[in-house]
Amino acid sequence: MAEFYYGTGRRKNAIAKVWLRDGSGKVTVNGRTVHEYLSRPTLEILAMSPLDVTGVTERFDITVKCLGGGNAGQAGAIRHGLARALVQYDEALRKVLRAHGMLTRDPRVKERKKYGRKRARRGFQFSKR
Repeated sequence: MAEFYYGTGRRKNAIAKVWLRDGSGKVTVNGRTVHEYLSRPTLEILAMSPLDVTGVTERFDITVKCLGGGNAGQAGAIRHGLARALVQYDEALRKVLRAHGMLTRDPRVKERKKYGRKRARRGFQFSKR
């Protein structure tokens, strides 16, 4: 068995580097627990969903380094990275994770602002008189 398993996850502008080591199920994100780091319980559930789907919740100690993006983007990046690391651990898990859409990089990113407009699509306020 390898010393650790690694996966990189991306979502919006966030990047998560995920390391799995044999352990008791301790999860650390940027030096804090996942509960402290991800402010909303729904984000915590989203980020840890690959473990629930594959049934390996308490088998690994997980270390995550997150860069960029906001809360939701980082949670999605952790989910993606965790799924990739689990596939590195056991190739048989690929089918389950693929079926739940956890190995697919979500391509949705913020649309750029266009000139002549207030935001990407919203125009400036129009005054008739």
